[in-house]
Amino acid sequence: MPRILFSRPLLRIAVFVSITLVSLRPALSQMSPATVPYGDQQEDQSSRNKSQPMHADMTTMNMGGPTETLVDNVLRHTTSGTDVEPESTEPAMLMQMRGDWMLMLHGQASIAEQQQSGPRGHDKFFSANWIMPMAQRQFGKSELTLRAMLSLEPATISGRYYPELFQQGETAFGKPIVDGQHPHNLFMEIAALYDHKLAEETVVSLYAAPVGDPALGPVAFPHRASASEDPLAPLGHHLEDSTHIADEVLTGGLTLHKLRIEASGFHGREPSENRWIISVGGLDSFSTRLTLAPTRDWSAQYSIGHLHSPEAQHPAEDVLRQTASISYHHTWRSNSLDALALWGRNHTIDTPTNANGYLFEATDHLHDRHSIWTRLENVDRTTDLLGAAAPIEETVIGRVLAYTGGYAHHLYSNHWSVYELGAQATLYTTPTPLVSTYGHHPVGFAAVLNVHLGK
Repeated sequence: MPRILFSRPLLRIAVFVSITLVSLRPALSQMSPATVPYGDQQEDQSSRNKSQPMHADMTTMNMGGPTETLVDNVLRHTTSGTDVEPESTEPAMLMQMRGDWMLMLHGQASIAEQQQSGPRGHDKFFSANWIMPMAQRQFGKSELTLRAMLSLEPATISGRYYPELFQQGETAFGKPIVDGQHPHNLFMEIAALYDHKLAEETVVSLYAAPVGDPALGPVAFPHRASASEDPLAPLGHHLEDSTHIADEVLTGGLTLHKLRIEASGFHGREPSENRWIISVGGLDSFSTRLTLAPTRDWSAQYSIGHLHSPEAQHPAEDVLRQTASISYHHTWRSNSLDALALWGRNHTIDTPTNANGYLFEATDHLHDRHSIWTRLENVDRTTDLLGAAAPIEETVIGRVLAYTGGYAHHLYSNHWSVYELGAQATLYTTPTPLVSTYGHHPVGFAAVLNVHLGK
């Protein structure tokens, strides 16, 4: 089984961790974790800063604890794009008031050693990571949010991808990536969001981003609470939420009581291999999404989008993508459970090709000491997995089953971060046409150190 030399990845990881911690420490020491419930947070902020007026017409900014309504949840803007998780979700973050501005910072880094069996298995030491600074301010009935999302994965994932059996999508060195996951861009998102409250439970929203996340799919996997401990991308990523890094994104939305409807225009081509730059492109793709939040613990979405020429290796193909998902969050005592059931489908327009992906994932945090997670996938794979032997026309070759389970133990925490050490294993079931290439049941194993900002 081929192995990657550890020296260069280790150096990159060490540089990333050192620079990040040193540069952030002065700011982090002045910021507070945002984990208190909405009402308590509002009261605490007002008592600490009584000179700042509370806006009677607009919900007080709540970037920390859980919310009571879908409108308040939308106004938090704590995920990528305009996605929302259940209202009861408590995203880990750091926050501080500076004059009329609420400043927030959250993010995470997973430092992983991946080992895989079988004829196509590879090993690598890498880091998947992102950080999201945000500033928010109210103007009467309106709210302005400025947000960026950055990743050092172009440096911390060598060779332009990390190994992941049966994964496919995008290119490395001009060739389709097979059995690997590409890194995210340095600039994952640079966005401005404007919200205006028409009534107590009615908000109109506008999102503009030279690089960002259109209204298509659920919360992207790097930012989902249900996937917060898993360092690997879902196999169905390019059927479900791969547009979370898209160029030239414009989204308009209306939130009414428990419903939210959105429409987006964006550039459909996936990012280029140069992960350090912001690409440009016209608005040639569109999508719409309907979100329903029946209770504080549940959220569901259905979305559909037309993607113009998303894949560089198939430039003449347009894709019609549909996704549907149900998210769940529940907290009891010092425990919490996050879960997601997700379906995604790509139909290659003007062809009979349909590729479907089904996913269930969940993460359980127990007594602030233990994290247990699972991911179950049933995903169509295409002839691109055949590499150089793949035919020009891409078709579905079979369906892969993947079963993942993982555990991490709390090592250390302070007022601005949490450190966990754990491992996960994935068992694959290979479709018959690919058994000679992969074996019947290859296995993947990853040891992981997870670092979360906030608590």
